[in-house]
Amino acid sequence: MDAKRPLPIVEAPPLGRDSDLDRDAEALYDALSELTRVYAFRDRDRICCFDVSVSQCYALEEIVRHGGPTLNQLAAHLYLDKSTTSRVVDGLERKGYAVRAPHPDDGRAVCVRPTPDGERLLTRIRRSILDEERDLIAGLEPAVRRALPDLLRRLARAAAARVDTAGGTCCRLP
Repeated sequence: MDAKRPLPIVEAPPLGRDSDLDRDAEALYDALSELTRVYAFRDRDRICCFDVSVSQCYALEEIVRHGGPTLNQLAAHLYLDKSTTSRVVDGLERKGYAVRAPHPDDGRAVCVRPTPDGERLLTRIRRSILDEERDLIAGLEPAVRRALPDLLRRLARAAAARVDTAGGTCCRLP
């Protein structure tokens, strides 16, 4: 070896760490960060055309999906605290897209149900977004198109299992 040229410095992975796993985790983080930013802006620009905020749209989607969840359940589904969720529902109620109703079995709980106008609005928003999704995946191989939803759901479930929806856990480090 040429004595004038120094040896390259290669950092060893920390003991007990898998450098391939670390690289994969970093690549996933970067890809998801980019995808999240793009989708957040896409959602903001597309959804605002329908007279609801992104948060209101997400809430309406969860209200319809879960068939009238309690306010606490809705907050957990949205990963928001109860007071923020309540303000989001207030906006949906003012616009006539959702209503609060007494829980059939628990007098202390309140369920949030979509109105017919809310269900129609969500159908219109989904149709608009699905048209765009169709265009996005049109160039992908059919096997990839079919695998993506399952992979993303598995990733979402794994990530959700690590989220404390009770609130008050900001900045809790491992």
